[in-house]
Amino acid sequence: MTIVEHITTAADLERLPDDGFRYELVCGELRKMAPAGNEHGEIAALVTVSLGQHVLTNRLGSVYAAETGFRLASDPDTVRAPDAAFVCQARLDAVGAVAGYWPGAPDLVVEVVSPGDRYGEVAEKVADWLVAGAQMVVVVEPQQRTVAVHRTSDIVDVLREGDVLEGGEVVPGWEVAVAALFA
Repeated sequence: MTIVEHITTAADLERLPDDGFRYELVCGELRKMAPAGNEHGEIAALVTVSLGQHVLTNRLGSVYAAETGFRLASDPDTVRAPDAAFVCQARLDAVGAVAGYWPGAPDLVVEVVSPGDRYGEVAEKVADWLVAGAQMVVVVEPQQRTVAVHRTSDIVDVLREGDVLEGGEVVPGWEVAVAALFA
């Protein structure tokens, strides 16, 4: 990840031209990331499709694809972009139409760990999401073939291939076999 100093606000980030890279803004600091690799993209797509079908069928809210920005903090600005996200219908109705980045964290965040990701960076993202109000942060670890489900900074459930990832109260009725993510 490369840190670029001259972009410091969410508005600056929105005006950035598309150069093929992914960016997040963390406490006013622009972070440049390489595009996701094959395995990362495939897993993120599997989660997004499964989640999206369930949410659409049951009219639970909206699902967001990889790289959709969520503004978690202001002054200094933080805009994070998960690999998949969900916002419940009640919050969509309360906030109304949004131009630009969604104000706040989604209810559910999914992050897929890439081979080059550092543990500290992933932990920082999880903490940012939870502090900003995400109710559930799912971290998919392809190399370990595990899924860590964070509900608070202290409550983490680690799921393995024989387990089922469940949306619980955050996304009622949504389930996906952990093994299906690594097929």
